[in-house]
Amino acid sequence: MKVLVTGSAGHLGEALVRTLRQMNYEVVSIDKLSSPFTSHTGTITDRAFVKQCMQGVKQVFHTATLHKPHVVTHSQQQFIDTNITGTLNLLQEAVAAGVEAFIFTSTTSVFGDALVPPAGAPAAWITEEVPPVPKNIYGVTKAAAENLCQLYFRNAGLPCLVLRTSRFFPEEDDNRKMRGIYPDTNLKTNEFLYRRVEIEDVVDAHLAAAARARHIGFGTYIISATTPFTQSDLGDLRIHANEVVKRLIPEYIPVYEQRGWKMFPAIDRVYVNEKARRELSWQPKYDFRSIIQQLQATNELRSPLAVQIGAKGYHTEKFVDGPFPVTE
Repeated sequence: MKVLVTGSAGHLGEALVRTLRQMNYEVVSIDKLSSPFTSHTGTITDRAFVKQCMQGVKQVFHTATLHKPHVVTHSQQQFIDTNITGTLNLLQEAVAAGVEAFIFTSTTSVFGDALVPPAGAPAAWITEEVPPVPKNIYGVTKAAAENLCQLYFRNAGLPCLVLRTSRFFPEEDDNRKMRGIYPDTNLKTNEFLYRRVEIEDVVDAHLAAAARARHIGFGTYIISATTPFTQSDLGDLRIHANEVVKRLIPEYIPVYEQRGWKMFPAIDRVYVNEKARRELSWQPKYDFRSIIQQLQATNELRSPLAVQIGAKGYHTEKFVDGPFPVTE
C-alpha cells in the first residue's frame, strides 16, 4: 500500500516512516527539510507539490506542523499558513486522489485553559468531551485544522481521524521553574502518570487509527499513556499527589529514592485515553508502572524507537535560557 507521511524530518514523522518501511509499505515522505526519511522535499503550503505527492496514495499520516516552541519565533500568519492552509491543501488533494484514510496528528494543547482548574478545585479529568479553549496561536490553528478534517468527512466523505497526542518530545521542559526543581528524566517519568506518551505508542495509535478510519468515519482521540488514576482521585491529586501515587504504585518509591528523585506534590489534570483504547483497539505498552520497571532493568526511560530517533530540537538557533523561549 502507498502511504503519505508529512513532517518526515520530525520526531513522529521519522518514527512513522521507519515503522512503515519496516512493514513494507510504499512510503511517500515529505518535509521542507531534507533527511534520510524524506523522499520529497517541499512544503505543504504548496498545493501543486502536495498534489504531485498524493498520486496513488491510500493513507495519509499528517504530522507536519508548527509547534508550540515556534510561537515566539514564527508569525501568526506562518502558523495559519502551515497548520491550517497546509492541512486544507492535503485534505483537498486527498479527496481528489481517492484516499481511504486521513490521520491528523493534533495535540492536547488544543484544550488550553480548560486544562487548569480554578484554585481549590479538583484536578481536571480530560476526555474528548472537554471543549477546547486554545490559549495561543498554536492551539487555535490545530483546533481549526481538526474542524477542517471534520468538514471534509461530512462534505466529501473522507475518513478522517484526529489524534490529540500528549507530550512525547525528548527535549528539556520549557518551564524554567520545573527544570530547576527536577532532573529531566525525573520530570518525564512523573508525566507518564497523567500527560506523557511514548513515541512508540504514538506510532501504534496512528497505525490503529488508519486501520479503523473507514469504519469510524470521523473521530477525535486523546493519545496519552494510560493513567493509574480514577475520577475519585482528582481531589487528592490537587493537594497531595505523592500520597496518591504511593497508594497506587508503591514500587516507584525505592526507584526514586535510589536516584534522589521527587514526585510532584500536585497534579492539575489527567488525560484519559479510554476512548482510543476502546474504539481504535489501541494497546499502549508504556505507562508509569512499566517505565518504573524499565528503569529498574535498564536505567533507560525511552523505547528503542525513541533511542533510534534521538533529540532533534525545534530551532536551528540556540537560546540562552532553556531549549526554547516559551514558558506558557
